[in-house]
Amino acid sequence: MTPKIEEFLVRHRPETPCLLFDLDILTGNYNRLRAALPSAEIYYAVKANPSAPVLQTLADLGSKFDAASLAEIDRCLSVGADPADIAFGNTIKKQNDIAAAYGLGVRAFTFDSAQELEKLSIAAPGAKVVARLFVDNDGARWPLGAKFGCSAEAACDLLIAAASMGLQPHGIAFHVGSQQTDLARWDIAIGQAAMIFTELRMRGIELVLLNIGGGIPVPYGQDEPDEADVTHSIQV
Repeated sequence: MTPKIEEFLVRHRPETPCLLFDLDILTGNYNRLRAALPSAEIYYAVKANPSAPVLQTLADLGSKFDAASLAEIDRCLSVGADPADIAFGNTIKKQNDIAAAYGLGVRAFTFDSAQELEKLSIAAPGAKVVARLFVDNDGARWPLGAKFGCSAEAACDLLIAAASMGLQPHGIAFHVGSQQTDLARWDIAIGQAAMIFTELRMRGIELVLLNIGGGIPVPYGQDEPDEADVTHSIQV
């Protein structure tokens, strides 16, 4: 409990359970991550906490945003986020929501199937598209691998198809799973993505973005890899 939260509880003595969030801690965490990964652009996953004060603080700090729904996009825009700094990261979206996001100025969309690519070509012509790659989540306390992603071969084929459909093949995304304890998982996933970058370059398509997702562990009463070791591993 931080001193600010303790002071709030003493002063207001809320009668019901409530969630208190210290924005100073948020600011410190953001700045620490930015310093640890200086070559990266940081995208905040809005679903983690979509409250306006959190989003406003991050927007003021220069964060970008990964939104999973049209409602989350609206929340980001309401605090002054630039639509160019918002990625529609959910791989399964309603075509109407894609069109609405595109109409609001969002131009970056993640996908992992031919069906989603077809919707994007209709509802978001010329948009930047990022293929989500399936990667092994062994070592994660909360694996996500079974939910999203396609094979490396499918990602190549889909991004080539995207170019032929008038979309901009932009990059590769992956997620090694939440609370990932095995640092080698980032090495393996980045290596797989690098092979896709190379393959597509040989086919005349230059990808420019690698979305490494999340997964950096934080302590919840268990021993976890040190954050500095994780960020160092990602960069080397």
